Amino acid sequence: MSPERIVVVGAGMVAQRFVQTLRERDVDGRFHVTVIGEESYAPYDRVALTSFFSKANPEDLLLGDQRLWNDSGVTLVRDARVARIDRAARAVTTDAGESFPYDQLVLATGSSAWAPPLPGLDLPGVFMYRTLDDVAALQEWVRSRPGHGGPVRGAVIGGGLLGLEAAGALQSMGATSTVIEFADRLMALQVDRSGGEALKGLIERMGVQVKCSLATDAVLAGADGNVGSLRFNDGSEQLFDVVVFATGIRPRDELARDAGLALGERGGVKVDAACRTEDPRISAIGECAASEPDAFLSVGLIAPGNSMADVTVERLLGGSSQYNGADTATKLKLLGVDVASFGDAFAATPGALEVVYSDPFSGAYKKLVMTDDASVLLGGMFVGDASAYSQLRPMVGSALPGDPSSWILPEGVAERPELELPDEATVCSCNNITAGSVRHAVNEEGCHDLGAVKACTKAGTACGSCLPLVKKIMNTELEKGGFEVSNALCEHFAMSRSQLFSAIQVAGLTTFTDIIDRFGAGHGCDICKPTVGSILASIYNEHVLADGRAALQDTNDRVMANMQKDGTYSVVPRIPGGEITPDKLMVIAEVAQEFDLYTKITGGQRIDLFGARLEQLPAIWQRLVAAGMESGHAYGKSLRTVKSCVGSTWCRFGVQDSVGMAIALELRYRGLRSPHKMKIGVSGCARECAEARGKDVGVIATEKGWNVYVGGNGGFAPAHAQLLVEDVDDATVFQVIDRYLMLYIRTADRLQRTAPWQAEYEGGLDAIRDVIVNDSLGICDDLDAHMAHHVDSYEDEWKAVLDDPERLRQFQSFVNAPQEPDPSLAYVVERGQRRPATGSERESMLADAGRAL
Repeated sequence: MSPERIVVVGAGMVAQRFVQTLRERDVDGRFHVTVIGEESYAPYDRVALTSFFSKANPEDLLLGDQRLWNDSGVTLVRDARVARIDRAARAVTTDAGESFPYDQLVLATGSSAWAPPLPGLDLPGVFMYRTLDDVAALQEWVRSRPGHGGPVRGAVIGGGLLGLEAAGALQSMGATSTVIEFADRLMALQVDRSGGEALKGLIERMGVQVKCSLATDAVLAGADGNVGSLRFNDGSEQLFDVVVFATGIRPRDELARDAGLALGERGGVKVDAACRTEDPRISAIGECAASEPDAFLSVGLIAPGNSMADVTVERLLGGSSQYNGADTATKLKLLGVDVASFGDAFAATPGALEVVYSDPFSGAYKKLVMTDDASVLLGGMFVGDASAYSQLRPMVGSALPGDPSSWILPEGVAERPELELPDEATVCSCNNITAGSVRHAVNEEGCHDLGAVKACTKAGTACGSCLPLVKKIMNTELEKGGFEVSNALCEHFAMSRSQLFSAIQVAGLTTFTDIIDRFGAGHGCDICKPTVGSILASIYNEHVLADGRAALQDTNDRVMANMQKDGTYSVVPRIPGGEITPDKLMVIAEVAQEFDLYTKITGGQRIDLFGARLEQLPAIWQRLVAAGMESGHAYGKSLRTVKSCVGSTWCRFGVQDSVGMAIALELRYRGLRSPHKMKIGVSGCARECAEARGKDVGVIATEKGWNVYVGGNGGFAPAHAQLLVEDVDDATVFQVIDRYLMLYIRTADRLQRTAPWQAEYEGGLDAIRDVIVNDSLGICDDLDAHMAHHVDSYEDEWKAVLDDPERLRQFQSFVNAPQEPDPSLAYVVERGQRRPATGSERESMLADAGRAL
């Protein structure tokens, strides 16, 4: 008997979900499914579209296991547009005249980008932001612009999700970004007025100009016939080289309309609770469908579409599940800013009580919506810090234990109660997976690692924002069952960081490809790639950009500079012990003047220079290296600084040469890559002017020598260092610190500071002391040799880059980036030095200039 023929029109994310679920559940091979898509790609992750600019490879965005499209029960037809549905003949026909008969037809045509009918929409340089082809064309346009003496000037019309994604994309290509939004705030569907103000402030800190309550009247041509400027409804104009429209989407319902199917009031194919149209042989799922609970899903979320795909598969296989609306909670990171909302975020419930925390300095805005007695959680909204989102979203409709404010106050201000999610709480809204389903997978299906739980439940396989919560539930259940909880680095490596470190060292592997082939699976991720890059640097002390390792590094390590919030970089020369000659000071001053950099003396006895553009970094470092200075590694997970007092050389209380010791330590450990950043302090007496006990390693002078303290940290969880050894000589100071740091580097977890590592090390500091002082494990010779190799093989990273033309090529914003600054950039004077103006300051300055004219 021949299988029934299912034809799916549309090859997007929802179509992929439908086919994958159907093939997993159709164990008898009852159906053959044909998917017809207009694009040349297999279904890809449209939510992650902006990552194309960093990956530049469409294949990295493809969804799921690509073997699905080679399944004998599946046919994928690309580059084909369905032009007509013949309901009587039960067939669809493409533009090319090819006909596909069906027994069941599934419309998954999604939506199309919409732009208001403005003059100039057809000008070269105007783009939509919807498909891979859109973003590829946008990238090519920006790269090809000759410029105007500065970066390409970009405008984004629309301040919603896609608009802010597009603004970030322009910035990633070296262009400037201005977001123009008709509403009174950004992301009006997700945040309220106060949240919108907080978001605007944070986005402007990233160097993006924001204009709200402003409508665009026309796109105007420049002298070359391309986009030249925009005219607004207040009569003003602004020059732009590229314009991106992200003003909304409209359902692709034209096929259904032409076939005589009923549509929703606001468009979209009208469907019932089983996702059936009025023709029982035709279903509609995703953004093209108009269902009763949601009408048209204009917000563009993937969760509702996935739910509709699952309901349709269930019905075709004889089940009776219904689509009753989907969780429209949203959590995003836009331009590095967390934004999240869930439940009744706008407090529409009668009598709802709003609990709000707002911090204008950090830009954080948090709101919980509770019942009038502050007991039951109804919804919430987060801007700037969404760390509580994953735990709170599943609690909507449930009693929230303790004081609600504890969930929105800064960490450490109020103690948060432990939450035990009920089984019915949804933890993965994309796939509608409950806490009970995760617990069942762990306890009944034998899923004892995150990868197995994901495969069994599909939790975390879409956007991934729920994975921390899923992992927490899994670990809790494993601990209850007496199982050992996995400390796997990520889903690609079953080992912990320390286990992977040892494995790489023993195997002598030097590339990520060899390492993941030997010890892991898949292609890696943003967790394991930087970790492996750090491990390779720690073991071999080779350049972070050597042998193709640049792709493993975080942004700061990749360009060997700290990216600041306006997109420029800071330059931090090393000044060991804070000791510097007048000649070197003059060079720093000359560089700051020549490149117009903001300068600041840090708490670590160094001078920071802020505001350098990417392409300026080599020229700046050429001057500094020629003057005998080197990289201060302020960008790396490595030794940052060794702070000191003036010690016995100058201070009447000093008993040892703290400056000399600080210089020796900094030169010894400079460039030493580690799980997290490290800081050292050296005080010349017990008065502790260098605050050494607040550092990862603290050395304090005594009458008899030095006391060495370890495991002190500042930051979010301050910890005082603990005494390791006392009254030791210089040679012993170096020896115990060598061994302490090497043991930490080998055994600490990813991004784990020394204080928590020391506390979690089995046996604590006593056991660590036994290892590095008494050699209880017999590894001290190995630790000593490893540190000796680091010291002997050290090279200044920036000097090495300056001597290597290949590495120098990466320090350009893009291929034909102009090397001169943008004359339209505005700066304000802050205590005698410049800093980039915020959007509101720029508008004020422009208004003042206009009045002056």
